[in-house]
Amino acid sequence: MGTPELISPRSPRVAAARRLARRNFRGKERRFIAEGPQAVREAAAHRGGDGEPTLIELFATPEAADRYADIVEAAHTAGARVHLADADVLADVSQTVTPQGLIGVCRFLDSPFQEILDARPTLVAVLANVRDPGNAGTVLRCADAAGADAVILTDASVDLYNPKSVRASVGSLFHLPVAVGIPVDQAVQGLRDAGVRILAADGAGADDLDDELDAGTMGTPTAWIFGNEAWGLPEETRALADAVVRVPIHGKAESLNLATAAAVCLYASARAQRP
Repeated sequence: MGTPELISPRSPRVAAARRLARRNFRGKERRFIAEGPQAVREAAAHRGGDGEPTLIELFATPEAADRYADIVEAAHTAGARVHLADADVLADVSQTVTPQGLIGVCRFLDSPFQEILDARPTLVAVLANVRDPGNAGTVLRCADAAGADAVILTDASVDLYNPKSVRASVGSLFHLPVAVGIPVDQAVQGLRDAGVRILAADGAGADDLDDELDAGTMGTPTAWIFGNEAWGLPEETRALADAVVRVPIHGKAESLNLATAAAVCLYASARAQRP
C-alpha cells in the first residue's frame, strides 16, 4: 500500500481525530471514533437514517491495511477517506493501550426517540443514570444479542460515544437504534403510550424474575430499566415501573453486576416473547 501518507501526529486530520477523545468536541462535530477491525467493519457497512454512510474517514497502518484489505475496500465503497499512517500516528489517536491498526471517524448515529416508538418496539433496554461507559457498551451488546429493538440512554447516563462505550459494544452500536438524552420519565411515558410494559430491574425488587416468567406476564412488549452500578434505581424511578423485578440469586453470590443482570433480564423477555 506504499509509504504512509500521514507521517506526523501533528497533521491537521490526525489532530481533529485526536480531539474526538473529548466529549465536547464529539458533540460539536457530531463525530466519534471507532477502533479495531470489528467496529470499523460494522461502521463501513452502516448507513444513518438519512441514507448517508456512517464512516467518514479511516486511518490504517500499512500492515493493517494489508491484513484487513476487505475492510479498507468497504471503507472506499462507503465513500470514506482512507489514509495510511504509521503506528505512531495511530497510537496518538487511539484510546487503547494496544491499537489494532484501524481507526474510523464516524458520524453520530443515535435515533430520534419518536422513531423508536413509531416502530412499535417489543423489547427495549433503558439505561437510567448508568455512568460507566464499559457497562453501557456491554448492555448495548447484550441487548443486540437478545434481539432487542432499541436501547435508550437517559439524560443522566454516560455518553454513548465515549470510546470505552463504543469498544465495549463490539460493533453492536451499529446494529440497533439508540436514543440518547431522554429524561427517564419521558422515556417511560412514551413507551407506555406505545403499549410497552415497564419493568425496573433492582436487586431489592418485590417481584422475582422466575415468578414473572411462571406467571406468563413477560410475553408482552417490555422495556427494562437498568440503573446506576453503585446505587441502583432511585425510588422515583422505581415508582414509574409497572413492576420492580429482582433476578433471583440461587447460590451464595451477593449480587450480579449491571451487565450480567441486564443480560439475564433481556434474555428472559426474549425467550418469553418467542413461541
